[in-house]
Amino acid sequence: MTDVVDTYIENREMVQPNHANNLQTAHGGHVLKWMDEVGAMSAMRFAGRSCVTARINRVDFERPIQVGDIALIEAYVYRAGRTSVRVRLRAYREDLGTGSRELTTESYFVYVAIDDDREPTTVPELTVDTTEGERLRDEALAGDGGADAGHRSRQG
Repeated sequence: MTDVVDTYIENREMVQPNHANNLQTAHGGHVLKWMDEVGAMSAMRFAGRSCVTARINRVDFERPIQVGDIALIEAYVYRAGRTSVRVRLRAYREDLGTGSRELTTESYFVYVAIDDDREPTTVPELTVDTTEGERLRDEALAGDGGADAGHRSRQG
């Protein structure tokens, strides 16, 4: 069994001109790609095997990330089904000098663990053994809103 806090992963990208749209801010597609990659790493850390993206919940782009800014992407598993893994993802604009962060993008992704034949396979039980893990899980569940209840019957 793996605890919620053990699935936490973060990564940083410096937004370069080749990541930008005509407004000189990170193109939404690049932000989604970075989120998907970090989310998959979190899901794989939990499942102990390859995971593929099955669903992306609504994506909220709250603020832009300017060229030259640092995009910090954080992810953690907050729920697991039989073969599916739900991951909360948030992107921030980070000032490396001060350490301050501003939330820019948020979403919830569902990944499915696959075996060597690329077929869905079971995942372990997710545990919550710490106060920090409880806080992370509760925040994710409150924000998720159960929007993917129908998905559970197909993959979870």
